[in-house]
Amino acid sequence: MPTSRRVYDSIADLVANPENPTPLVRMARFAPEGPMELYGKLEFFNPFGSVKDRTAAYLLKGLQERGELPPGKKIVEPTSGNTGIALVALANLLGVKATITVPSALPEEKLTVLRLLGAEVWPTPDDLCPINHPKDGAIALAKSIAEGPRTRDGYVMPNQYESPDNVRAHYETTGPEIWEQTEGRITHFFAGYGTCGTITGVGRYLKEQNPDIRIVAIQPQRGHRLPGLKNFEESKQPEILDPSVVDETITVPDEPAYQTAIELARTESLLVGPSSGAVLWAARERARTEGGVGVAIVPDGAFKYMSFYQDWLGDDGQPRV
Repeated sequence: MPTSRRVYDSIADLVANPENPTPLVRMARFAPEGPMELYGKLEFFNPFGSVKDRTAAYLLKGLQERGELPPGKKIVEPTSGNTGIALVALANLLGVKATITVPSALPEEKLTVLRLLGAEVWPTPDDLCPINHPKDGAIALAKSIAEGPRTRDGYVMPNQYESPDNVRAHYETTGPEIWEQTEGRITHFFAGYGTCGTITGVGRYLKEQNPDIRIVAIQPQRGHRLPGLKNFEESKQPEILDPSVVDETITVPDEPAYQTAIELARTESLLVGPSSGAVLWAARERARTEGGVGVAIVPDGAFKYMSFYQDWLGDDGQPRV
């Protein structure tokens, strides 16, 4: 249990919750102009480095509550990296083995972290965020392991794309944290389309507190290189998405996403992943013309994407256009 001296029984106790929230930081240098107060919700402060720590904790909690994770059971899960990292880390603490299926285009850094944690990792020919395709991809492979002949080995799939536990994680933690941290002043919430647990859970909670809060979703361009984000023109919407809570969707190309992430490092000293660049680019566009208090999800940090950032930085350190 945590104490005032920050002594814990397990690193799992550091996963964010309303009593131990991730920080909210004003983007005063990045977005100095315009009538909106813009804040970033720094999810890389979670112990395994991303907003998906919350999801993974609730997915495992849900399996345990339903009796679907008895001793000897293994988990298998498709992921674009962050959920898998958190699932394997938390499963290790429970003595549960994990198999992770991933897109082949995943950053090498994420693959290394998964293997460092001891996961069995199966890359698949897939895009940067797996899609619900019936014949191929990381999701189909994970389902074949969970439902096929290997079920005799005792596999269960938490299924972040369909599980209501993904939504519950953010309805019960991320949403209440943001409401409390802004003292109920929030007027705009910005988050990316991925598995859609974050935008659905937070959006639903905030709309219940104040239906006038605008929920703005960010999606990448088609054929993007922004791991974890989905473009619904080329990917099926996850079953857990509740479109009724989303007021607007903004599409962000790769270039402004990466350039914004570089700018954030050089203005706010925030080392963030490229999906964070996409979310904050869109948020700043709104902050320039609309008033109120905006909160943007910063899903993860930069260190799992260094090989991707090399393509956007010249030898002199200047951004490539």
